[in-house]
Amino acid sequence: MKLSAYLDGIGLIGPGLDNWLAARPILAGATPYEPRPLAVPAPQSLPPAERRRTGLAIKVALAVAQEAIAAGQLDARQLAAVFSSSGADNDNCDAICKTLASEDRSISPTRFHNSVHNAPAGYWGIASGAMTPATVLCAHDGSFGAGLLEALTQVAVEGWGTLLVTYDMPYPEPLHAKRPLPSAFGIALALMPERSAHSLARIEVSLADDAPDALAEPELEALRRAIPCARGLPLLLAVARGEGGRVVLDYLAPLSLAVTIEPENRS
Repeated sequence: MKLSAYLDGIGLIGPGLDNWLAARPILAGATPYEPRPLAVPAPQSLPPAERRRTGLAIKVALAVAQEAIAAGQLDARQLAAVFSSSGADNDNCDAICKTLASEDRSISPTRFHNSVHNAPAGYWGIASGAMTPATVLCAHDGSFGAGLLEALTQVAVEGWGTLLVTYDMPYPEPLHAKRPLPSAFGIALALMPERSAHSLARIEVSLADDAPDALAEPELEALRRAIPCARGLPLLLAVARGEGGRVVLDYLAPLSLAVTIEPENRS
């Protein structure tokens, strides 16, 4: 079975990739990639009290979600959402584990409510005013592919425009030694059932058993391999270059995702 949608907006943040607008010429090969520390904007759309409680994972998720919505000139209150991450708030996970291993095992209310995997979806509802359905997924290294399939399924079955938000962040030590994610990263895709004036491409996705595509730029390929949500970079590269054709993305081995891209030739 093939699932399809129109891609109306993209959000992106990663080391040396400040946003989709800045990253597009890099992915297109017009500007060299220069890795540098990640700079994540504060979520100004949240009230001050909630903004103070947000960790890096929530900041990354909200940053790319808002960028994708703005790029497609969409109303977040009209879109379903799918949030997918391999681990979510890893700093919070580490802090809770340390507290539970100490003599004082009291967990602060803020740490507790940020510990659930759907916390970014909740903060997104506050930030955007959206009361539409939000699905939250975790599929280890296949989290980008699982999120993409879920979002496209909602577009196909329900006929809803759906915002896919994928994000990851590194663990502190000693967890980092067991799960070494080098940086935070986020990708958001606004997927719509019908073509609009803002559509960048039409994508069609099906299950495959081909090997996932690698990136020619060694440092970007290192990010793709190391960070689960960065497995979506081959798709973004094709869109940035305005290329039609087919890319293969990671999913749950031995399966992969074959993505056919038809550019709409819009900036």
